[in-house]
Amino acid sequence: MPDAAVGKIKRKFMAHFINAALPSASSPVFVRLGNDLEEYSVEMNANVETKTNIKGETSVNLDSYQPQASVEPYYAEVGDPLFERLQTIADERQTLDDLKTEMVEVHLWEAPTSGKYVAYKEDGIIEVVSYGGDTTGYQIPFNVHSTGNRVKGTFDLATKTFTADSGSAS
Repeated sequence: MPDAAVGKIKRKFMAHFINAALPSASSPVFVRLGNDLEEYSVEMNANVETKTNIKGETSVNLDSYQPQASVEPYYAEVGDPLFERLQTIADERQTLDDLKTEMVEVHLWEAPTSGKYVAYKEDGIIEVVSYGGDTTGYQIPFNVHSTGNRVKGTFDLATKTFTADSGSAS
């Protein structure tokens, strides 16, 4: 990997991929997010419950996360599998299982083993927020919502394939 990660980690070393294939496809088509994006943050959306008992003691329980992220702007490009998936969602007003996808986060700052990087794959859904945009180009901003089944494994950048660690469900 050029520009090896040393000290503070540059943003480019946390790579985010989304499966642009239809849920019925036999194999995933992972596309890296980032073109035209100046920012991409996964909001964890923790479910936190705070209680104060009659003695005045406070307890805090965090029992789950509902991660989501926004991809805005997203400029449509002919031939891009992600554009084709997003346009299909918008054109067909897809809902429910038609929105299912997978997201993969790849740790490019960690040394690869046989060309594969530490990665985490998680199921999710795609929510198209709007489509159209201004004179800078046709835009389809969207959100991705994690639905669980987070699995640790490795990701091969050359083939864009994820392999779950043994003992992990995939």
